[in-house]
Amino acid sequence: MDTMHCYHCGLTIQNKEGIVFEEKEFCCTGCKTVYEIFRQNDLTCYYDFQAAPGATPSDITGKYDFLTDATIVSKLLEFEEASTHIVSLYLPHIHCSSCIWILENLHKLHPGIGSAQVNFPAKKVRISYHPEQISLKALVELLSSIGYEPYISLENYEGDKHKIDRSLIYKIGVAFFSFGNIMLLSFPEYFEVEEFWINQYRGFFRWLIFFLSLPPLLYSASGYYVSAWKSIRAKMLNIEIPIALGIIVMFVRSTVDIIMDYGQGFFDSMCGLIFFMLLGKLFQQKTYNFLSFERDYKSYFPIAVTKINPNGAEEPVQVYAIEKGDRLLIRNQELIPVDGILISEKTAIDYSFVTGEAVPIEKKSGDKVYAGGKQLGKVIEMEVLFSVSQSYLTQLWSNDVFQKKLKSKHKNITDRISHYFTPALLLLAFLSFGYWIFIDTDTAFNVFTAILIVACPCALALTAPFTLGNVLRILGKQKLYLKNAQVIEQMAQVDTIVFDKTGTITTNKKTAITYEGSPLEMHELWWLKNTLRGSNHPLSRRLYEYLPPQDKATVTHFEEVTGKGVFATVEGHSVKLGSSQFLQHLSENTHKKTKVHVEMDGVYKGSYVFNNQYREGLEALFERLNASYHLVVLSGDNDGERRILEKMLPAGTTLVFNQKPEAKLAYIEALQHEGKNVMMVGDGLNDAGALAQSNVGISISENVNVFSPACDGILDASQFSKIGYFMQYSRHAMKIIYMSFAISLLYNVVGLTYAVTGNLLPIVAAIIMPLSTITIVSFVTLMSNAYARERIFEAKKTVKNAAE
Repeated sequence: MDTMHCYHCGLTIQNKEGIVFEEKEFCCTGCKTVYEIFRQNDLTCYYDFQAAPGATPSDITGKYDFLTDATIVSKLLEFEEASTHIVSLYLPHIHCSSCIWILENLHKLHPGIGSAQVNFPAKKVRISYHPEQISLKALVELLSSIGYEPYISLENYEGDKHKIDRSLIYKIGVAFFSFGNIMLLSFPEYFEVEEFWINQYRGFFRWLIFFLSLPPLLYSASGYYVSAWKSIRAKMLNIEIPIALGIIVMFVRSTVDIIMDYGQGFFDSMCGLIFFMLLGKLFQQKTYNFLSFERDYKSYFPIAVTKINPNGAEEPVQVYAIEKGDRLLIRNQELIPVDGILISEKTAIDYSFVTGEAVPIEKKSGDKVYAGGKQLGKVIEMEVLFSVSQSYLTQLWSNDVFQKKLKSKHKNITDRISHYFTPALLLLAFLSFGYWIFIDTDTAFNVFTAILIVACPCALALTAPFTLGNVLRILGKQKLYLKNAQVIEQMAQVDTIVFDKTGTITTNKKTAITYEGSPLEMHELWWLKNTLRGSNHPLSRRLYEYLPPQDKATVTHFEEVTGKGVFATVEGHSVKLGSSQFLQHLSENTHKKTKVHVEMDGVYKGSYVFNNQYREGLEALFERLNASYHLVVLSGDNDGERRILEKMLPAGTTLVFNQKPEAKLAYIEALQHEGKNVMMVGDGLNDAGALAQSNVGISISENVNVFSPACDGILDASQFSKIGYFMQYSRHAMKIIYMSFAISLLYNVVGLTYAVTGNLLPIVAAIIMPLSTITIVSFVTLMSNAYARERIFEAKKTVKNAAE
């Protein structure tokens, strides 16, 4: 009788214990129930991804009653509002593509579930749900009923959320123990000692060596077998196949040697091989963890926010310096950087970045506000509850909403090489074995194993991530904070650079502002200062800093029209400021200077004239960039400074004025349709659309800035003159990758030459393999550091020459 397996979970069904439903066999009522749930919700294509992909659901009656406690639920939630709760759950049963598919379709199982995103490597799912329609307890029970019971531990949520996996350490320990003892027991045979007692116990020692080799074979090397088997099932050939084959061949050959009394075999080499390969894997893992640490939230969010000191003074501070208990000032359109309590009377928060819901949520004094929400309306004050590392903002940067689809050239190269590498390697190994087997059996097995081990393309695969990871770290130290390593590749391909004018190529200088019109009274300056306090436009920030300090006033209404101006009601008086069109005041402006017009209680008062101060090193920067890039200045201001810019900038620079935010985006789009690879450098405020549309979007950060998920990187304004250096360095980074590819391939050619000719033992190949990884990592680190020093020196020299 044929063995029957459960249609849902794949477990073997014992005689008379199965349940037949719709001509399908199930091992238990639980699996049958899951199938019925999927069938009723038109989700049976879950089984098309993989045969028997599910897990048997367990009985959880009463297990999650603690999730009715609001305090505990609040600790587990990442985001908590009246209509939206977000939670991340660890699901140990996630193991294949069908798991991802069903979990990301949970909304079909219950209308209260909004969306679900699976992090497959971490085995986590991030679920957004409506608390009035489904509770967290009901959500967990639903997951458990379909075979995906979460693992929930309050200790993990209150402390370190990431469980440390020490299995690799244990495998290395087992392999090292066996390797060392086998070497010790093999000592007499190495030196061909022929003492009587040794000859008498030789067979015992050999079988003891055999049994000592089993733990490394079955446990330490198990990861290679699993990976190789999955690769074969998926009809793909990965590098784990020759490694697993080499280990098995050495074990079988050594076992035959003992049985036939040919010798002790290669058990010492096999255990040494496993030990050194796992040691190399541990080195890679530690290095990846180091690179990940170098690129934490401190690198991603170097944006200053305004902190209110106990004496009432306002001070810009870096977001990662914010501590619990600090009081922050949040202006219109600013993202809230940390979780906190609203102190001001009321406000509206736009959580569209977090939940996708565009309708603002009203908040009153004492309410909790979450990081990632955009403040709408007049300026507010809030008290910090958590630091940035504990707030929701740290997860925004990796949200799919903010990711661009970037083509990775180095990945394509690596994939192409790996695709042909493994089949070619297996073919070479078998041909060499076939040649040597007729000459010398021992040499044949040594050659076969050595080829499989020495040609491991680990160094080839590590070239790009290690190079870009180190470059990312170096750029971070130079105050250019990129979202991810792929941005470096995109920068290397850029051929057109577009600069915004106000706040980007110009700097914020108090002395560059003059006033024209009827003098403002002290109380009018008081109204104006408090109106400007809530705006984040670069001109508003410059004017706010220019005006003398004033006491705080009551702002009952605040509205900012992007790219036009601000309207507010301060102490019962209307204040309007912005462009002449916004105020409907057509003044003569023969020089077409940048102006902010002021109107009080319906009476036009005058205008503040901004004589733009351009950033230090601007001319030298454009001269350097002009040799390799098409340069564009894209401004929302009028063309009053066209003549000045034409004199300052190279002749080929394109100057475009009077561009509203949507026009900037359209301009970038037009360049891309012409086949241009565009980098946009803006202030991150009115340029959000253009930054998102461009191939690379860099936001300039000065004293106060707004976090813009649209950008790919944030550049400290003090490093503006180094943009040329950053662009050149990105090109050198790609050059390092190609040089490393060449070295990796050369290493494989040399290693294979020795292996094919029988001059390379398997144990030596196992030692060389991790050393090749160390060599590549050392090379890319040294080269990227060397190019960085060279470029930094040139950048400093350029700035010095410009200053002179």
